[in-house]
Amino acid sequence: MQLIYLDNAATTFPKPREVISETSRCMLEYCGNPGRSSHSMSVKSAEKIFECRCAAADLFGTDKPENVVFTYNTTYALNIALKSRVKYGDHIIISNIEHNSIYRPVAELARRGIITYDIFKWSDDTDSVLFDIKSKIRRNTSIIACTHASNVCGAVNPISEIGELCDKYGIYFIVDGAQSAGIFDIDIEKMKIDALCVPGHKGLYAPQGCAMIIFRTSDQNDETNSFNHAFTNKNRVGDTVIEGGNGINSRDIYMPDFYPERYEAGTLAVPNIVGLLEGINWIKKTGIQNIHEHEKNLALEMINSLKNMDNIKLYLAGEQSGTFMFNIEGKDSETTAKLLNNARICVRSGFHCSPLAHDMLGTGDSGAVRISFGSFNKYSDVVYSMNTIKNICRS
Repeated sequence: MQLIYLDNAATTFPKPREVISETSRCMLEYCGNPGRSSHSMSVKSAEKIFECRCAAADLFGTDKPENVVFTYNTTYALNIALKSRVKYGDHIIISNIEHNSIYRPVAELARRGIITYDIFKWSDDTDSVLFDIKSKIRRNTSIIACTHASNVCGAVNPISEIGELCDKYGIYFIVDGAQSAGIFDIDIEKMKIDALCVPGHKGLYAPQGCAMIIFRTSDQNDETNSFNHAFTNKNRVGDTVIEGGNGINSRDIYMPDFYPERYEAGTLAVPNIVGLLEGINWIKKTGIQNIHEHEKNLALEMINSLKNMDNIKLYLAGEQSGTFMFNIEGKDSETTAKLLNNARICVRSGFHCSPLAHDMLGTGDSGAVRISFGSFNKYSDVVYSMNTIKNICRS
């Protein structure tokens, strides 16, 4: 029996052939250290790195490839985006469907006494979300940081409307695109996202070990904002979080004050970034809308089948993605996941690094089983999985 992979929210599998082929070719033929030397392998690596910056800038709606900063993963990207901007006494707003990659850094900054924070409630009613956010904005609110799409359910935050709100009030807007990049259309200029953090290994179908922050250069005059916020200039380059060599101005003891080198200390993951370039090209060729509809339709097919089963508990909040959770009555989530694995179905159980979303959904002491579809899943995967779940329910 062929393995059925339904854990794409963690990392997509399999990868497109183009990604595997070019990543391998890089390691075999031209994997030099970019920006460190003038020999041909270093130059070839640097050219591929820049090509990936350009492809990412185009995908996410900016004409500034230099504003694409490479990081190890989305968690690093979000930590940099948050900690490079925050100041003592700031106030931050996050949502109640956040992954720990936002929740933990913000909670830690609060524990140290650096910031305070509030949590707004997700809703499928955009006006309700905006009303809740507005009620929490203070004069020292400097950042709104939130996920675009939940990693445990179909909940999607109204990013465009929140971006407009942030622009109006001069608040720096950080978006976690871990579950939306490559699946939803994202335009940082139109959506007024100041820092978009995205992984390579999920919806962009790249290898693990690379991610990006895409910075927007706002033309907003902050003096016209409704409040006197901590950020008098959203365009300023933030503080460094990690320092080190990057091949630029090596005799200068300080990091450059421009993108991308300000945040790219140390050697970049060249083979992974080359794979990311091919992943982005594959996404563009396949079509984001096609990918989104395919994953969502598979999830809806399975959700509708599970709804007809008496001993299944579904945890739903919006149905805008290919991800949802369930439990089988009388079985904890880990047991169900193990039984599915025995049938060669890969899922994830527990709390998925998202306690806020689990609290909102009320999943209980053992969390839930997460199903997350990807581009390479088929309708037959739904049929086999449903038959397996029915057998588990009878056992």
